[in-house]
Amino acid sequence: MSHGLDPLVLVGVAVMLVAAKLCGELFERRGQPAVLGELLGGMLLGALALAGVGTFQALRTDAVVGALAEIGVVILLFEVGLESDLSEMLKVGVSSLVVAVAGTAASFALGYAAASLFLPAAPALARLFVGAALTATSVGITARVLRDAGKLQTATARVILGAAVIDDVIGLVILAVMKGAVESAGAGGGVSASAVGWVALKAVAFLVGAVVVGKLVVPQLFRGAGKLEGRGVLLALAVSICFALAWAAAALGLAAIIGAFAAGLLLEEAHFEKLPRHTKHDLNDLLAPVSQLLVPLFFVLVGLRVELRVFARPAALAFAAALTAAAIIGKQACALGVWGRGANRLAVGLGMIPRGEVELIYAGLGASLLLTDAQGATEPVVAPTTYGAIVITVVLTTLATPPALKWATGRGDKRERQRDE
Repeated sequence: MSHGLDPLVLVGVAVMLVAAKLCGELFERRGQPAVLGELLGGMLLGALALAGVGTFQALRTDAVVGALAEIGVVILLFEVGLESDLSEMLKVGVSSLVVAVAGTAASFALGYAAASLFLPAAPALARLFVGAALTATSVGITARVLRDAGKLQTATARVILGAAVIDDVIGLVILAVMKGAVESAGAGGGVSASAVGWVALKAVAFLVGAVVVGKLVVPQLFRGAGKLEGRGVLLALAVSICFALAWAAAALGLAAIIGAFAAGLLLEEAHFEKLPRHTKHDLNDLLAPVSQLLVPLFFVLVGLRVELRVFARPAALAFAAALTAAAIIGKQACALGVWGRGANRLAVGLGMIPRGEVELIYAGLGASLLLTDAQGATEPVVAPTTYGAIVITVVLTTLATPPALKWATGRGDKRERQRDE
């Protein structure tokens, strides 16, 4: 017989939210993204166990907290899709595409090499998963630095932002491929090139198909919703589309976040003409309170799940340093893809460095996926040591980007002044 919701979950979620907001505020006041504070808040809650206070350790594996965090990450990718203009994605040009592909390939190779060096006994899929986790760029911090410097309208900014959007799509496709490969291996099947190709094709087909079909179906839904006058119609309709596509992606064996991202992409400004007095901007505003409650839970939970004891081992810290170096060096290959004049190649490479939400999503998913070894024992694709190293990589790359990018843009401005003279 069920006894209802465990009161510890209510208290735990309350503490997680307070920790997220306090630590997030602390970081924002110092010019850093709130996500770093939310990670720190989770790690601090986890650190209480080292002091003998294990109250919050149960939250790591609690099903309700996990479900809330997963809904939070679905909402997060829905927001990313909403902020990504599909028409602009098609206009970014060859340069942004080459920038994204070059950085992705180099980061994947270097991440795999670092994992092979420090995890020689780990299954190949586990090492590949680490390489895949280093591919995605979190461009939020870069966009803010460029905006604050008054550089958002420059050729450099257009290349970086365009490449970052393509990076998101490539990262999600790679995530779908890795998830399918791990699940196939876990079910006892082989991981052939054809199987990997099929998953990649399925992911791309889903994204394209969801957007194309959505453009035919969604306007009809909005036309019908426009006849309703109740409160919250826009938010309920949009979130329902998001959840429906997330379910469809999961039903096809892909990550649910791919469906959420596709839902955000297909909700174009034109659809909102069917809802009088509403715009896409209104939807972002309506979604903000939901996002501000649920998304931080995901990042706090990521921090809470970090095994702090592993960092007492020098090898674990060395692995984190190697992954960070791979993440930074790998994205410098982006500079090779910058074509034409006007763009600052060094700034492009540095602007693609920061990792963030997608890498943390990789870490969380990898920790939940299991592989079976030759002896029949199961182990997570992302082990505790690797999990902690990935979190540290996110923190260090995010902290390093603002000063490096400011230096690079300032250096470019100085060269331009010298040429003018």
